[in-house]
Amino acid sequence: MAHEHSEHFQAASAVDRASEAQRATWVSVAVNLVMTVIQLIVGWLAHSQSLVAHGLHSFSDLLSDFLVIYASRQSAHPADQAHPYGHARVETAATLILGASLALIGGGILWESGMRLQHIEALPSVELSALWVAIATVVAKEGLYRYLIQVAERLRSQLMIANALHTRADAASALVVVVGIGGALLGWSFLDLLAAALMGFMILRMGGELAWGALKELIDTGLDQVQVEAIRQTLVTTPGVLGLHELRTRRMAHQALVDAHVMVNSRISVSEGHRIAETARANVLLAHPEVLDVLVHIDPEDDVDPDLSASRLPGREALLEEVMPLLDGLPPPLRVLLHYLNGRVEVEVFFDHAEFAGLDSLIAIERSLAGRLKSGSTISRIRLVCTVAP
Repeated sequence: MAHEHSEHFQAASAVDRASEAQRATWVSVAVNLVMTVIQLIVGWLAHSQSLVAHGLHSFSDLLSDFLVIYASRQSAHPADQAHPYGHARVETAATLILGASLALIGGGILWESGMRLQHIEALPSVELSALWVAIATVVAKEGLYRYLIQVAERLRSQLMIANALHTRADAASALVVVVGIGGALLGWSFLDLLAAALMGFMILRMGGELAWGALKELIDTGLDQVQVEAIRQTLVTTPGVLGLHELRTRRMAHQALVDAHVMVNSRISVSEGHRIAETARANVLLAHPEVLDVLVHIDPEDDVDPDLSASRLPGREALLEEVMPLLDGLPPPLRVLLHYLNGRVEVEVFFDHAEFAGLDSLIAIERSLAGRLKSGSTISRIRLVCTVAP
């Protein structure tokens, strides 16, 4: 019942998160749509290449807004059989597409401006209306950025942060357009094209950074060292955890996945080891909200050395074929417990206490069994145990 409640809460949170992201993005759509139309029309009528270029940039903002809306809807879908970890990486893929498209747009603007700079004498004069539109663009874009970044940080959405930074870069580039148009109005017509070229370079650089960041996530780049160390401390301070010899992390949109190998006492039961693992997992999820899930692997020892790996040792059936002849003449054992430690196997054999007269006989039998073990056997020790109660 508690598990169902938790799943319902997570689903509701995902839906609320997607709803708020889409609401903020629709505001961005409205602003970018208005600014795109105004900049393209006035830029063309006022003969300002930088304003037209900025209008194209605003149009790319508009495309990215629709991309955010689509990605936020898709990423809100719960996990299913085809996507057991959910759909969060739809945001990552969208960020990669957005970054690549910005790089192409920036490169195109840079190329076009360079070509026009070779024929400055043929350029018409820039008109004053272009300057007023550029100033209005700076104000509108900066206001939109401040709104979007607040929502993005609250939702911890890398895609929305990318979109907000895109808007901030648009505001900064609009300042360059203001300077370029102002210079052109004063008689230096080449400044308008220089402003367009500089803006193209800024867009190209920003697009490259976004695409590279998304690509790193898609190839499972881990969290930064500060975050990894914090997770490590949470794991090693869990009661019952004796050590941690492997910790791996990877990003998944605004969240992260963690794999950990923790060491526990080699003599505890499987169920107690499982409880320690579940406690460690719960501690990480509670202390680190950015972590989506934790896979905890329990080890009775440090098994990083492949020469000591338990996987190369024989299984239960093969070991019992070696142990049972050694127990010939003894009562049938209640159970046999195997400990795979340090590259060998320790065997514990349990008998009913009524089968033995006293402790001395057990010790004598253990010594006899030790002498009968084959040289080079994977069995390092056989211990006999009498159970006092059922």
